Amino acid sequence: MAIAVENLTHRYGDRVALSGVSFQVAPKTIFGLLGPNGGGKSTLFRILATMMEATSGTARVAGYDVGTRPHEVRRRLGVVFQSHSLDKKLTVSENLVAQGHMYGLTGARLRERMEAMLSRLGLADRRGDIVQTLSGGLMRRVEIAKALLHEPEVLLMDEPSTGLDPGVRRELMDYIHDLRTRQGLTVLLTTHILEEAERCDRLLLLHRGRAVIEGAPADLKSRVGGDVVVLESREMDALRRGIEEKFRLRPVVNDGVMRIEAEGAHRLVPELFEAFPGAIRSIAVHRPTLEDVFLNETGENISA
Repeated sequence: MAIAVENLTHRYGDRVALSGVSFQVAPKTIFGLLGPNGGGKSTLFRILATMMEATSGTARVAGYDVGTRPHEVRRRLGVVFQSHSLDKKLTVSENLVAQGHMYGLTGARLRERMEAMLSRLGLADRRGDIVQTLSGGLMRRVEIAKALLHEPEVLLMDEPSTGLDPGVRRELMDYIHDLRTRQGLTVLLTTHILEEAERCDRLLLLHRGRAVIEGAPADLKSRVGGDVVVLESREMDALRRGIEEKFRLRPVVNDGVMRIEAEGAHRLVPELFEAFPGAIRSIAVHRPTLEDVFLNETGENISA
């Protein structure tokens, strides 16, 4: 396995940030850690990146234990942090040269790797640009080029789409998929953005430091029974009780919004309006999403 985590636990004093988390990431896979802020993603990322030691449990990257063999892990690992790690006063090329020297790359070999990364990430005509003049999307691509310069086996990305607009976010995920396909790269990324999570091969949902459920996005959504009806009402408690009694369904109310999972939701909507005239302020039907999965499994919204 490219990454193997077993019973990983970490505490900050009395607070448990990770509690017995276990999972494996197969080679050439894009694996996502999905969860709200404070769910444990960043702590797990920092442990895998050899930036901190776990309280207990084990984690191996490219076959090496992150706690006992951190130097071996770092040789095989590329890391893209949530916050930019580029020197914004230097050019794109100067940033890559500095990174290459950290990994012992010099001369012709360094120039060869730089040319390969600049070309692959569409940065060849930007090599002389000062980093602070680049857009957010271009900066993120320079970060990836920097992380891949030493040809790592595994790439870790912490909230890679932070601060990017939806179009640039999709473009970034296209690049990640291309790297996986053409270079055989294994990618683990943390995210709370559902669109980004949808494009992972597999997901692990993290909530309050615990692994909730793991699987391919489509498989996780299939756990939600039928379509999802979302409605609002000024009489939420009375409406919930009425729906339970009349339709034998189990509405869930969260943050002032009611959700109902139901087969044939398009038929249910007019029946609800007829059964409770004037009680429903708004209603909508959608196919199950990862947000619905998270709410089903944890009782909370992923944005909580």
